[in-house]
Amino acid sequence: MKIRKAVITAAGRNQRSLALQQLVDRDGEQKSVLRIIVVEALDAGMDEIYVIIHPDDQAAYEQAVTRHAGRLEFVPQTDALGYGHALYCAREFVAGESFLHLVGDHLHVGRGAKGCARQLVESASAEDCAVSAVQHVRESQLPYYGTVGGRKVPGRPDLYTVEQVIEKPSPTLAEEELMVPGVRVGHYLSFFGVHVLTPTVMEILTEHVTQRRGDESVGLSRALAELASRERYLASGRLGWCYDVGVRYGILKAQLALALCGNDRDEVLSHLVELLAQREHGGATV
Repeated sequence: MKIRKAVITAAGRNQRSLALQQLVDRDGEQKSVLRIIVVEALDAGMDEIYVIIHPDDQAAYEQAVTRHAGRLEFVPQTDALGYGHALYCAREFVAGESFLHLVGDHLHVGRGAKGCARQLVESASAEDCAVSAVQHVRESQLPYYGTVGGRKVPGRPDLYTVEQVIEKPSPTLAEEELMVPGVRVGHYLSFFGVHVLTPTVMEILTEHVTQRRGDESVGLSRALAELASRERYLASGRLGWCYDVGVRYGILKAQLALALCGNDRDEVLSHLVELLAQREHGGATV
């Protein structure tokens, strides 16, 4: 499997401003969330990157990615019909190829020298099938994620065969449908914001868009559940850490994660120690 194209979705109502937020990256340079995601895709070996945006956002997004703007193609999602529909907008760009998919409001920190996207691309290439990154989450976090059920691949402790996908399941439904043997009780495998998907996903999304009724939203989790029934589909865990910048304190957590694994780690730790000491001493300067 050759993967050379990436699709970043950033058209959602809540994603639009998040992708433009400025953070200090691991190299100490200030960058937008979108630019950090684009760099991760480029580091994963992508030759072409498609960004799905709201129709009014192209100028702001081009400015947000600075020198990388010439390597991207921005395409508007003219009808807000859901996450799956946003990805469907890239069907002509994908043109029958497998592709990397990243979400415009999630940042990642890999466990080692390789980024999460690069690790996933290498895994999908080796396994020759679709692979989604997943993370272990507690039951209380299920309302925030699409979650998978399945079983471990023999001899591969961090690789799972996906058998079911449910978007934001209730704890009761998750316990009935999504428990994975070997995963700690009360924990589940939820999406991480990085996928390598096959052309079959676009075929399924095309069917869903064509068959939708009224103002029905087209979701991605439903399409991925159908993918699992059509062809081999895996989930890969423990690639690193994911930070959703759209949740409460999400920007803060992402910034701390980037800083603590970057060039300014010692400086940031010193500031944190100083801040905690000030709080301990009632605001007095230490």
